[in-house]
Amino acid sequence: MEGLKGIHHIAIICSNYLRSKAFYTQVLGFSVKQEVYRKERNSYKLDLCLDGNYIIELFSFPHPLPRPSSPEAAGLRHLAFRVENIEKAVEYLVNKSITVEPIRIDEYTGRRFCFFRDPDDLPLELYEEA
Repeated sequence: MEGLKGIHHIAIICSNYLRSKAFYTQVLGFSVKQEVYRKERNSYKLDLCLDGNYIIELFSFPHPLPRPSSPEAAGLRHLAFRVENIEKAVEYLVNKSITVEPIRIDEYTGRRFCFFRDPDDLPLELYEEA
């Protein structure tokens, strides 16, 4: 598509706003760009940044439907975050009581990666940079 320049943001609907807000800000280190409560929808919208770049739009809605299956359901499969040192990143998450799957090697790039989950069981990936 002509004019397409990249991803603007990723929207996530959470089941427990305060729990997810704490996870993305306090555990993963995203900063809050803007937080809006939409009274007519009984819904929060939280814009989150990483290193000054707008990345995630976190929504809360009353009684959202659960993810159908994981991770091979149609739709978003997972979010992947670049890290410089995967062992340090894994150690950090484990120290925050986050369960992390074993580190694997991408058979095509030779890079190391692993998965963990957000509070709503959304698969998140750490992918080690060169």
